[in-house]
Amino acid sequence: MLPVLATERLTLRPWRGDDAPAAFEIYSQWEVARHLGTSPRAMTDPAEADAAVARWSAMGPLFGSWAIVPIGETAPVGSALLKLLPASGTAEPTTDVEVGWHLRPEVWGRGYATEAGGRLLRYAWDNGFPEVFAVTYPENRPSQAVCERLGMTGLGPTDRYYDVTCELFRIARPDASG
Repeated sequence: MLPVLATERLTLRPWRGDDAPAAFEIYSQWEVARHLGTSPRAMTDPAEADAAVARWSAMGPLFGSWAIVPIGETAPVGSALLKLLPASGTAEPTTDVEVGWHLRPEVWGRGYATEAGGRLLRYAWDNGFPEVFAVTYPENRPSQAVCERLGMTGLGPTDRYYDVTCELFRIARPDASG
């Protein structure tokens, strides 16, 4: 199971079965889904959210998808993830670690993605990873801005992951060379 991680305003915790309605609310919105995967599609059936939450809650202890929950609230407003990037062509995990975030549009602009992403970077450094990557769709300028706020460097377009061309960002652990 994933550990619970905290920030000043957020709790990042494992997804739970009773979070499925919140997951459906998040991932049934095209504004969220349009930047996910090779063939983006919004969830249309609550059973998809049940299956996703079951997958996410089984992940860990190092890699997975955390529910982003603002302090004082109970329902997740998004996901923060730390995982191995899948290679294009095979979908096999590479050794490249990815940080990412998906938030419901109603909370965009509050800094939650940057705060959650920053906390996962600290978690990655604490676990000895020398570098972390992020990938965004080329037109997803808001997520690219989050990458920049996190101190990530844009490396340009790549098609190495997810069978799509995406913008690649990288950050090295502060005490790591390179």
